[in-house]
Amino acid sequence: MDLQSELYKAPLFENLSLLAAQVVEGYISGIHKSPFHGYSAEFAEHKIYNTGESTKHIDWKLFAKTDKLYTKRYEEETNLRCHLILDSSSSMYYPPQKNLDLNHLHKMGFAVLASAALMQLLKKQRDAIGLSVFSDSYKYYAPEKGSERHYQMLLAALSELGSQQPLKQQTELHAHLHLIAEKLKRRSLVVLFTDMFQEAVDEERLFEALRHLKYNKHEVVLFHLSDKATELDFDFENSPRRFMDVETGKHIDLYPESVREKYQSTLEDYLQSIRLVCAKYNIKYQAVDIAQPFARVFNTFLVERQRFA
Repeated sequence: MDLQSELYKAPLFENLSLLAAQVVEGYISGIHKSPFHGYSAEFAEHKIYNTGESTKHIDWKLFAKTDKLYTKRYEEETNLRCHLILDSSSSMYYPPQKNLDLNHLHKMGFAVLASAALMQLLKKQRDAIGLSVFSDSYKYYAPEKGSERHYQMLLAALSELGSQQPLKQQTELHAHLHLIAEKLKRRSLVVLFTDMFQEAVDEERLFEALRHLKYNKHEVVLFHLSDKATELDFDFENSPRRFMDVETGKHIDLYPESVREKYQSTLEDYLQSIRLVCAKYNIKYQAVDIAQPFARVFNTFLVERQRFA
């Protein structure tokens, strides 16, 4: 076995369920001022009290703390279907990490752990969970189910995904989003983790694929992952460097300073086009820096889940 293979054993994901539970517990314990404070086995979540509703389930203790009315929404009231989609192209294994840990994750490691943590929340609320994984091919599909056996199967798939060695695999984002949309027959909350990097493709085709995900009244959350310092800010020392496309192997030698302004301008135009089309089709777009904690993912997901339910 060569050294590179050993590096990607990624023991971090050997007990993904326990790791995800720790991440969730750390998040829950840190949201003292959130309406989700008090999340426990008693009930699934809080929701804002609307005038005219029954006062039977108002959480008066939370009212005393926040001076706002929230009601307890119990587990049997909140069952839904959630489908997680992970882009597993080679660019998702950037930045390369010799030893993965919570403070040193590539984009795939972040997506895997975030997905496992969201599954913890969904399982707690007895929601049905499905999973799709794609890059240059449709690698994995599991429909939405709520059984323990199904949950463990998805965890195993995620663990393998985070631990595998990256290959030169490109992204056919638009093509596989269409395939996934065709499989989702019942209304679901769709959560997509991707870096949106792919070979040149007509943006209109990509946007049409995103719109297709809204078919059958699905709610869609797009978590756009990046290593902000290098991929967005292009923060490299101005010395001769070789930049390589991890999906195609193509490379270019240059001084970072000579292209930084043009790179950032072109990238911002692309990001703005994504934000605009997401707004047009009512897709929740959330930029996520993988160097930051998971709180942004959890906050966005919980808000969108409450809206969906």
